[in-house]
Amino acid sequence: MNLNKVLLIGRLTADPQLRSTPGGQSVASFSVATNRTWMNKSNQKQEEVQFHNVVAWGRQAEVVSQYMKKGGMVMVEGRLQTRSWKDKQDQNRTTTEIIAERVQMGPRAAGGDFGKGAQMPSPKGNYSQEVKEELPEINIEEEMRSEDIPF
Repeated sequence: MNLNKVLLIGRLTADPQLRSTPGGQSVASFSVATNRTWMNKSNQKQEEVQFHNVVAWGRQAEVVSQYMKKGGMVMVEGRLQTRSWKDKQDQNRTTTEIIAERVQMGPRAAGGDFGKGAQMPSPKGNYSQEVKEELPEINIEEEMRSEDIPF
């Protein structure tokens, strides 16, 4: 059995960039920052930040671009993909990015937004009915343990 699955919870480092393929498919690119903190052997707090490039396609790309803003919290579920290309100087380049299968905006900040001026979208499109369930807020300010993850 093989599994290629990524689950991130972090903050957007910039507003998503929306563009279209020559065939008219929408694609959004954005970066998510995640933090990891730990105590070293000298009992000093250490922190590491990782930056993850994410790509969303289709209607999801349009929603991401419209409602998510720099600084907003986001959960991304997807898969890793590595691709290669030649740059303008004819040099081989490689990048690994997360292809988003599901993107969920995090809890609203004070003032009710998901970043700079964004509002929560109402379900539309392929949804058969509107979701009326309250979503739980995730407090990532506290240290998280693997036992705390509900799945």
